[in-house]
Amino acid sequence: MPPRRPPITVVILAAGLGKRMKSDRPKVLAPLCGRPMISWVLDAAAALAPTRILLVVGHGKELVAEALTAQGQSKGVTLVHQKEQLGTGHALQVCRKELGKDPGRVVVLYGDMPLLGTQTLQDLVALQRRAAEGGAAILTACPDNARGFGRVLRGPNARVERIVEEKDCTPAQKAIEEVNTGVYVFDGKALVDALPRLTNDNAQKEYYLTDIVALMAASELPVVAHETEALEEIIGVNNLSHLSEARWALQQRILEGHLLNGVGIEDPATTTIDHGVQIGPGTRILPCTVIRSGVKIGAHCEVGPFTQLRTGTVLEDGAEIGNFTECKNARIGKHTKAKHLAYLGDVTIGERANVGAGTIFANYDGKHKHPTHVGDGAFLGSGTVVVAPNTIGARATTGAGAVVTRAAGVGAGETWVGVPARRLAQKKAGAKSARAAQSKSRPSRRGRKEKTRA
Repeated sequence: MPPRRPPITVVILAAGLGKRMKSDRPKVLAPLCGRPMISWVLDAAAALAPTRILLVVGHGKELVAEALTAQGQSKGVTLVHQKEQLGTGHALQVCRKELGKDPGRVVVLYGDMPLLGTQTLQDLVALQRRAAEGGAAILTACPDNARGFGRVLRGPNARVERIVEEKDCTPAQKAIEEVNTGVYVFDGKALVDALPRLTNDNAQKEYYLTDIVALMAASELPVVAHETEALEEIIGVNNLSHLSEARWALQQRILEGHLLNGVGIEDPATTTIDHGVQIGPGTRILPCTVIRSGVKIGAHCEVGPFTQLRTGTVLEDGAEIGNFTECKNARIGKHTKAKHLAYLGDVTIGERANVGAGTIFANYDGKHKHPTHVGDGAFLGSGTVVVAPNTIGARATTGAGAVVTRAAGVGAGETWVGVPARRLAQKKAGAKSARAAQSKSRPSRRGRKEKTRA
């Protein structure tokens, strides 16, 4: 039997205050394509099948815990509180109790690197296993803009000797192109042994995790580097400008996934689709459309242009939602159309219904949201206002500009018009036929006069 591989522990450093984000919330909770930024990092970590994930948090740890629960990502994640932020090395030091004496392989990630790819991490783990058993593998890159990265210093035979943080670099060291991305795979026992030896003798007066590399190299432990060419993956989010870069890169990945699944996206540059959106093949997404997380769209639908589908919206196969129409917590039946200037909030609409231009479902009374149900084949005339809670029956019709007041309840097949809307009286088919027959049997007035003369 092949030797058993050591377990993997992932440590994610996420205690930064994020002052440059200009927010009082933890930086790792910044919204990114429909979910907190930390969720993207947790996905990358989970792909390594670790035995556990240690998430180092500081300010707002309760908010982080709540966010993980809301995203369904709390299982297998242990939060470790770093009360004082004294550097990346200190963040690992506060994890020593959780790590134990021999934690297997330890992968170190950052909560503000949401673009790091699964394949890149798997390659780094494989490199450490193959070429640095007992030591470390570090992820490096050669970006056009070093932007605060530490520089990788190599010795004879290109052996990695140490990493120097940018603020501690000499001018010659700053000219080095290869930078440290901050992502590591350590032999866990060697890491735990080295942590107490860290000092804060540097410009920042912090305990640097990068110094672990120098300690290992000085102890003749193997340290190897894997240079990634996927430069977008190493984007670290420190301000809102960086966040916008990350959002665009993730958005491109999301759009590409839908395109490969047979979804027609006419103008990706003006289309926003969040994480977790389901779209069936053959559906067309037209320009200037926003689709939020949790939306489900069937096959052969049409959405847009200038449409917003908010969380809780479901479009069944063949539904069409068009210009300047917003849906929120709405279920739209098969082949139903709402093509122009409509608000569909907290509503369930059956199949093959038509929602006229300017129609509004008034779902909010100032305190609570209320639902409306519209039956199959209903026809809502232009400018209809339906005040919730309400019911519009199957094949019912509302006239243009009708205001269907709260709980009025339009029956199946009925026609309602006016403000407030009232049911339009309909003549019974039998009576109408009888009157028509009676009219035909009577002689005309002219015929009666001619008979009298005769």
